[in-house]
Amino acid sequence: MITAAFRKIPVPKERSIVQPANKTLVNFDTIFYTRSQGFQRTVVLLGQTITLDISPVSYTWSPGDGSSFTTSSPGGPYPDKTVIHRYRKAHVTVRHHVTVSWGARFRVNGGAWAPVSGTVQSVGPSTALRIAEAVPVLTGVADQR
Repeated sequence: MITAAFRKIPVPKERSIVQPANKTLVNFDTIFYTRSQGFQRTVVLLGQTITLDISPVSYTWSPGDGSSFTTSSPGGPYPDKTVIHRYRKAHVTVRHHVTVSWGARFRVNGGAWAPVSGTVQSVGPSTALRIAEAVPVLTGVADQR
């Protein structure tokens, strides 16, 4: 019953955030992160108060180029580079998103915590990201001594 109650609780659909935002470079470390946080919900089952402590356990990143990878970290903004991806094709726009797997533990009437079996997933909204190519340009005059 507790697992069924956990599966009915709506979990947040987290947004995948990238740096640099809106446009990145081919063959460049693009930083991914999300701002997911755990939360608690209380339900009553058979007259007993059940507290569910729900938290993210893994993140499956879909950068929009056909690849995906899973981490246990939500990543973070620069200078954190724990979740990065390098795009291999320039001059395209991709749509990236993250799928968060949520786990839970429970307690009955304020007792000891116990794990809830299984996880639930939430798929975040997709966001457009332009992949560009930088062309090096030589500037200045060389010292001719």
